[in-house]
Amino acid sequence: MKDIAIVGYQQSDCVSDAGSLNEVELIIPVLGRIFEQVGITNAQDVDFVCSGSCDYLQGAAFAFVLGVDALGAVPPIKESHVEMDAAWALYESILKIRMGHADSALIYGFGKSSPGELPIVLSQQLDPYYLAPQWVDTISLAAMQARMMLDQGLITERDMAEVVARSRRNALNNPHAQLKGDVTADDILAEETYLSPLRRSDCCPVSDGASAVVICTVEKAKAWGKPYAVISGIDHIIESHNPGMRDLTDSVSTRKAAENAGMGKGKVDVAELYAPFSHQELILSRALGLSEDTDINPSGGVLAGNLMMASGLSRIGEVFNRIVAGDAERGVAHTTSGPCLQHNLVAVLDKGEVA
Repeated sequence: MKDIAIVGYQQSDCVSDAGSLNEVELIIPVLGRIFEQVGITNAQDVDFVCSGSCDYLQGAAFAFVLGVDALGAVPPIKESHVEMDAAWALYESILKIRMGHADSALIYGFGKSSPGELPIVLSQQLDPYYLAPQWVDTISLAAMQARMMLDQGLITERDMAEVVARSRRNALNNPHAQLKGDVTADDILAEETYLSPLRRSDCCPVSDGASAVVICTVEKAKAWGKPYAVISGIDHIIESHNPGMRDLTDSVSTRKAAENAGMGKGKVDVAELYAPFSHQELILSRALGLSEDTDINPSGGVLAGNLMMASGLSRIGEVFNRIVAGDAERGVAHTTSGPCLQHNLVAVLDKGEVA
């Protein structure tokens, strides 16, 4: 089986409102930077392109096709799309390479969430017969999950506040972060309750933007002469769409995906977790069995900026950044989709040889 490497990652700034910029205008600068980083000219220089987005954010059928305009229509390319976070587009691209149909791939994700009400839009991920018609928003479901954990004594509100405070402090070193600052857990606890037991700081912000990754075989990465990180394992598992049929205080699918990806085969130096709410980072850390030595969300995570349909891919990219910078030798990236951590993807990245 071919070993696959990440050779490039770029992300736009997380902004609360991109204004008049459309999806193409959000994507093009990111693609330009990643082409320069990898040393290629355009999308025709890779064998496969796959994107991740959601038509519901734009409110139009096949709206993702607009994003393809950022690649150029001529000459034609081999292109695909997933109607979810681009981390799953990366998964599809890995399969494409492992089946021998490509040696390299460009993956990008994008979303402009500001024009609508994202918590309500995401209610369409729920069961279409019983829950979706009630328009149960994602914040209400997350609040219910957090309340269950508090009532069972699994966490405290201070634990949640400490997650937020660490995110804001870590984000000071992330030029793309939307929310950052030198705050303490006491500062967070002093805030008013937003949707009990959550404060606004416990919830990720709504952000507009895009991110992109280039992957290829290790042989091609060496030929390109670029520093790289090897994707040594990846898996994703989905749980029941009915919140009442699973334990919301745990993430069984994350644990199993990590086992299947081979996370337990070595020490984890860094972990980037897609935790849209503070208490979910605590669930994920325990499900993955992360030690106190693991650097969790050094970028600030999605509590510092949540590019819907792109931040999952960015978690993988952030781990790549730390490995090629020499700050870590092995890392884990996590992505989620659906209500209350329903569908989870885990990727394990290892340090590659010197290019």
